[in-house]
Amino acid sequence: MKILDKYILKSYLTKLLSVFIILMFIFIIQTFWLFIDEFAGKGLDMSIIIKFLIYYSPKLIPLVLPLSVLLSSIMTYGEFAENYEFAAMKATGISLKRAMVALLFLHFFLGIGTYYFANYIIPYGELKYFNLRKNLAKLKPALAITEGIFNDIGQMNIKVEKKYGDGNRFLKDVIIHEKTPDFKNRIVIKSESGELKSATIDQQMQLILFKGHRYEEIKPKSKEFYPHSKVFFKKYIMNIDLSQFNNVNLDEELYTSTYKMQNVNELNSSIDSLQTEFIEEKNIYSANFSKTNNFNQNIPNTYSSFGSFDSIEKFNFTNPLEFSEKGEHHLGKQDQIISAARTTIGNTLKNLEINKRKFFIYQKLINLHKNSLNEKYTLGFGVFILFIIGASLGAIIRKGGLGLPMVLAVLIFLTYHYIGLFGRNASEDNTLSPLIGSWLSTFIITPFAYYLIKRASSDRSIFTFEFGLIQINRIFNTLKMIKKKN
Repeated sequence: MKILDKYILKSYLTKLLSVFIILMFIFIIQTFWLFIDEFAGKGLDMSIIIKFLIYYSPKLIPLVLPLSVLLSSIMTYGEFAENYEFAAMKATGISLKRAMVALLFLHFFLGIGTYYFANYIIPYGELKYFNLRKNLAKLKPALAITEGIFNDIGQMNIKVEKKYGDGNRFLKDVIIHEKTPDFKNRIVIKSESGELKSATIDQQMQLILFKGHRYEEIKPKSKEFYPHSKVFFKKYIMNIDLSQFNNVNLDEELYTSTYKMQNVNELNSSIDSLQTEFIEEKNIYSANFSKTNNFNQNIPNTYSSFGSFDSIEKFNFTNPLEFSEKGEHHLGKQDQIISAARTTIGNTLKNLEINKRKFFIYQKLINLHKNSLNEKYTLGFGVFILFIIGASLGAIIRKGGLGLPMVLAVLIFLTYHYIGLFGRNASEDNTLSPLIGSWLSTFIITPFAYYLIKRASSDRSIFTFEFGLIQINRIFNTLKMIKKKN
């Protein structure tokens, strides 16, 4: 490897690593604030939160890596041009394309690496993150008591009219239903006020009730007697055991087969299975619908104002009509016939609408699998193309640092990202093919990358006044030719 290639690689990798770490940190902080409501008040250890963010971080790579590559390439080649290093290279016969060779090879292998990352690491991270989030959702805030409704806490349901005082530990108008081993509502406690205190034993909380009654229905030994007890108290202390309150296994993995958790081989297998089932479901429904609605019967159209029918005995009507021996029905039945027909048609349309929705969801699930499959490949190609755009753009604008390069990188990346988002959303509802939808952003930026590298190699700006005039003249000449032909 030549000294020039080493110098370019060192300059670029330094910026790429710095930008990647900074952007990754920003996105992780944003993720933390996004899920802060799910963490708050649940007594989670910092290790659980860090584990959650680690599992979620692979999902951020498809956003962070392309933006990092684009910004780093603009900064690197813009700095070379700004410091006249490109001028020195050109003076020795080294073109822009030659100066990009080492990094083109780097991004070729980086694209292959991103494929394996998307195929194995991201699905594994999705599996861990998704299950951990589901398990965290089972955790409840410690003694979260909402005013005016019953709250399930430990072995009781408690309702309070109002909370007040320091830390909302004082309660007013308390109603408690204790849980009994036979799951019957046999014990009810009512008090005018209460107070929450920490017990001396770990994993326990004291609830002190003042001025109330305790009602208990005693389980009878015979069906003839229903004994119960009623006790008045001035002060009643309850110890609430919290040891089983949040006894949730956070490492439990009940969800293992969503499309985001599958690699290429698993996705191909799932797509084949889903498509086979989808075709079978449509065929079964089509056959049943035709049979139910008598679509296979050859019904003649020889009728006039509910007059006579030819061969009326051949038909099997759902609601039999009264016919005379000559085949004429009573005219008084017309309203009844029309009403029955409207009801039948309405029910048929409802059935069609329900199944249309069902098949739409089925097709959307298949498209989601196909999108996930294509995204394994688009990430690597996107990184490669965005590097070419960034390097060419940096050489054209001749600016390094974080000013103009940052603005251009964000604008280009957002355009690329939202085109891809539009393509994926359109392919989900079958407006576009999943193949086209997943690759739409790559297809659009590839000609733009070719245009930029061509302009940068010839040492031209992106758009010049002369170039604009030439294009406008071409448009006017084309319009004149069209008018002459007409």
